[in-house]
Amino acid sequence: MRCTNKQIYRRKKRRGLHIAPVFVLFLLVVGVGIGTYVKKNQPDIFEYEIAKYGTGIFCKELPVDDLCVATENVLSETFELEGDFHSVALFSPNSKSVLYANNIHERIYPASTTKILTMYVALKYGTLTDTVTVSANAVGVPLDSSRAGFKTGDQVSLEALLYSLMLPSGNDSAVAIAEHISGSVEEFMNLMNEEAKKLGATNTNFTSPHGYQDEKHYTTAYDLYLIFNECVKQDKFLEIVSSSEYKTKVTQANGTYRDVTWKQSNQYVNGLRKSPEGISVI
Repeated sequence: MRCTNKQIYRRKKRRGLHIAPVFVLFLLVVGVGIGTYVKKNQPDIFEYEIAKYGTGIFCKELPVDDLCVATENVLSETFELEGDFHSVALFSPNSKSVLYANNIHERIYPASTTKILTMYVALKYGTLTDTVTVSANAVGVPLDSSRAGFKTGDQVSLEALLYSLMLPSGNDSAVAIAEHISGSVEEFMNLMNEEAKKLGATNTNFTSPHGYQDEKHYTTAYDLYLIFNECVKQDKFLEIVSSSEYKTKVTQANGTYRDVTWKQSNQYVNGLRKSPEGISVI
């Protein structure tokens, strides 16, 4: 597994919702005492069981050789949090230890961190050199959502779309990717949720590829950790999320071109915020 020394993931509570920043610090959010890990016959496998989430019991076998696991809150005086965070976890992926964890199995609204899984699915099933035509449906995302600025009929490579998905956090980009990979947003969501379950994210249900607020669109901090933990094994994922900007040409519907530049919105990557001492930030 490719990883840095530590990862952290934060979720901030705002306006009654648990809104996740787009950045993920590579030491993520895990562990509240609603789950149990039961050792099975194989020494490298745990059975992960979470009960009473309103829809029944979720079970998944998790290969612990590649994961940090926790069954209860893990608090520490070593790591001091600034702000009001609902779900927090700090992992050391090298030692597979959980340094800090609170409310990591509680369902929360993921907002734009949804796009981490969107990019994972696109990288798995798409071809970076594909040309994607942006539909009116993609352009028509809510006006108050983050957008990359596409126009109906624009053509761009899938690779460029992934940069526009992650740097300015384009909701229009997310819809364009979904339609290109699966033919429709609905089919892409079926694929996306299926991939989440394969990664062990059994308490996740996504209804959009971008995370715009929906009561039925939820995950947990630990599920996001499971997803992110898989994503960082891919060099292309790391390249995109670590870029400060991306420049490309967009072919417009009338055949002309326009130059676009997408800037990084992650304040740790663009230098507006400094990472905590001893923690590496992706």
